[in-house]
Amino acid sequence: MANADAASPDKLDRSVIVTGLVIVSGMIMVVLDTTIVNVALDTLSHELDATLSTTQWVVTGYLLAVALVIPITGWAMDRFGSKATWITAVTMFTLGSALCATAWSIESLIVFRIIQGLGGGMLLPGGQAIIAKAAGPQRLGRAMSIIGVPMLLGPVFGPVIGGALVEYTSWHWIFLVNVPVGILAVALAVWKLPSGDHLDDAGRLDYLGLALLSGSLVCLLYGLSRASSEGGFGDWTVIAWLIGGAVGLALYTWHSLSKGASSIIDVRLLKDRLFASGTIAIFLVAIGMFGGMLLLPLYYQTARGEGALTAGLLLAPQGLGAIVAMVIGGRLTDRIGAGWVVPVGVVLALVGTIPFTQVEADSSYVWLSVALFVRGMGLGAVMMPTIAAAYTHLPEASVSRAAPTLSAIQQVGASLGSALLVTALTQRFTHNLTDQGVPVSGGGTDQISSVPPEAMPIISPLLSEAFGFAFWVAFALTAVIFIPAMFFPRHGNPRGQSTPATPGL
Repeated sequence: MANADAASPDKLDRSVIVTGLVIVSGMIMVVLDTTIVNVALDTLSHELDATLSTTQWVVTGYLLAVALVIPITGWAMDRFGSKATWITAVTMFTLGSALCATAWSIESLIVFRIIQGLGGGMLLPGGQAIIAKAAGPQRLGRAMSIIGVPMLLGPVFGPVIGGALVEYTSWHWIFLVNVPVGILAVALAVWKLPSGDHLDDAGRLDYLGLALLSGSLVCLLYGLSRASSEGGFGDWTVIAWLIGGAVGLALYTWHSLSKGASSIIDVRLLKDRLFASGTIAIFLVAIGMFGGMLLLPLYYQTARGEGALTAGLLLAPQGLGAIVAMVIGGRLTDRIGAGWVVPVGVVLALVGTIPFTQVEADSSYVWLSVALFVRGMGLGAVMMPTIAAAYTHLPEASVSRAAPTLSAIQQVGASLGSALLVTALTQRFTHNLTDQGVPVSGGGTDQISSVPPEAMPIISPLLSEAFGFAFWVAFALTAVIFIPAMFFPRHGNPRGQSTPATPGL
């Protein structure tokens, strides 16, 4: 990635900043949409006269569509160019959003959400690849921090926006709100994104590899989704889906090694020690940190009885902390290397998680908000430097194929983290109820949300203790990130070069 070598290593030039803002304009609606829809599931179930288990397919169908298209994104960028692929993805997501707003039944909404997912699945890997190519290795930390904003703020402000839209408007607006943002994102991309980066020898599409890899991701993500809804991994259908996904990945690995660079994603990229350690770290970050993000709104809404809007506002300190850390951490990553920044971020995340391991039914919101700010700083100082480190040594020609690898591993990690923490939470809660002689019914998060309001004064202390236990699990999963972080670079310029300064921002 040498196209930024002529730029100052201390500054992001205007073109990189503009490119980053164009990418953010498309990614923000995708990241927000996920949490907004989660908040509205009960409303959708009631308005469209469907069971909650059927309505859950509004989320599951979208997730599986994302899994289908992530692997093809790299080939599409090589074949048609990053700009054309990005515009197509944003257009499809926006069209899907508009169609969702016109849904007349739960079945039609699920179909339209799948269309949304086919666009949304290409945006994360596409955005990362475009930014990595534009910034070059010397400025990856700061450039990746730009697109880190929607990734970290989405889970924070999504519930706020979703709660407000559900409370004060109709459910159609949770999808309509994406349309003007999507139109703006397409216009900015047409205007500002550079074109002409497609490869003349992109090769034929690896259909067998695509089928194996996409099918494996679908099996894994569906199995993990079932594990979350069931509150554990004991159900044989969950195990069957996960085994199917693992076998599919093993077959794809064999296929890719035999086919080489022409495979849909070349697994030989993992021979690069830095890319391999970055991939492992991103997987662990997604497990420990994004899984933990699921627990936070659940605690405020169930154990404390807050509405979606209030719960979202209580999560805002985490987003503010993430912004502070990303601004500082991106610059430090470029100067001294992710090997120094990420371990500090892990420590901050652990310090910010400890108060939540001690939560009670009446824990101080002020104290928890301070802890969330520190935890947010940890998130900001870990996630984007980790992604930047993974790209550092890759040649520019490999970036478009590497991005789907990181996106896929992040999706699987986030789903695994959610399943693990929901399992820890619900099984601990079940244990607490059984010890008190309270009958138990249901599983997963439904078991918690089905507790009648009049029983909460008695149940809330037991539920709070279960949340504390689950946060201990999140603490342990986060601490494991120290291991791959030991292999990250501890210097600024990975090639040991000094570059001449040119005017920049």
